[in-house]
Amino acid sequence: MLRKFTFIALLVCSGIYGQVTQEIFESFKLQERRDVRYYFPEDYDKEKKYPLIVVLDAEYLFDQVVANAKFYNQFHGMPASIVVGIDQSKKSIRFDDCAWNEEDGLPSEKGKLFFEFLGMEIIPYLDLNYSTAPFKMVVGYDITANYTNYWLFKENSLFNAYINISPTLAPEMENRVPSRLSAFDKQMFYELIVEGEKNKDTPRIMAMHNAIKAIEKETLHYNFHQYESADHISVATYGIGKAFDNIFGMFKPISPKEYKEEILTSEDPVFKYLENKYKGIEELFGIQKTVDLNDIMAIYAASRKKEDIESLKPLSDLCKKEFPDTMMGFYFEGEYYEQLGEPKKALKTFEKAFGMDEIDFLTKEMALEKIDALKADFGY
Repeated sequence: MLRKFTFIALLVCSGIYGQVTQEIFESFKLQERRDVRYYFPEDYDKEKKYPLIVVLDAEYLFDQVVANAKFYNQFHGMPASIVVGIDQSKKSIRFDDCAWNEEDGLPSEKGKLFFEFLGMEIIPYLDLNYSTAPFKMVVGYDITANYTNYWLFKENSLFNAYINISPTLAPEMENRVPSRLSAFDKQMFYELIVEGEKNKDTPRIMAMHNAIKAIEKETLHYNFHQYESADHISVATYGIGKAFDNIFGMFKPISPKEYKEEILTSEDPVFKYLENKYKGIEELFGIQKTVDLNDIMAIYAASRKKEDIESLKPLSDLCKKEFPDTMMGFYFEGEYYEQLGEPKKALKTFEKAFGMDEIDFLTKEMALEKIDALKADFGY
């Protein structure tokens, strides 16, 4: 029961890593106290939902993960997230936490307890006390990277995304991981990051990579990154940002490449692309994302380029909702009526746009030009 836990706050600091709290967590499962770190976004709002990122080997990886999470969130590459890190370096406790039985490759008795500590204490505590989203990710390195794979053995994986950095593999893991990844029907992300320097685990890691790569499943999003200049130590600093880029790619604003290769080439109505994008974000991350102005403009440009008049109407309705004080919604609606051949409706709508705030490239002068042109063409 969560009420049995006690938490002793040791440190609250601000600065480059924002709101970071370090605590001693009294674990009922482990019957010991563990050092745990938390990062909460500076603008944390209990009314919003935040993906949860669990970081093992926190002494080495926590600050890197937090720095990348802050950077990608600031530049719209991912949603603001809560990060929890588990310290494991004291007295090399990571080897006890993540130990396996040589006979079957499954967690040792202490490893099973550590599994329950994370899944039945740490994560439930955060879910209960903070506004976490359903989307969860785990990051591990070396022996802790191998350990994260044990959550794949559950019928319903606790995590939606795995960042596996240079894993030291338990027996049969190169076969078990591909087998389990192929069994899930939900959206799963698996990032495998390795160094160029070869070691005794390299052949098995590459066998696992080739087996995962061969899986043909739309719900599995797998990426492999090999950094030739990295060794087994330095690789821990490589690739986390690139992994975030892949996992949260859907969350990013529409890029010029996406606009050219996906929107302009699609046979579906242009607005449908925007609908599917934001519906997908909500379904995958459990977050209702505010529509980016960049995405609005991309869909508007594509509607005009493809002469997709019908997409302008739902786009204008969306703009009235998302940018209610601006002229955008009425201006797009005015263009819709104008191209539909309904000048009276177009004129009235452009007049409404003229009385509202300018935004982006849309100005009152542009609305006035539309009004004057309609009056001149139709003698109003």
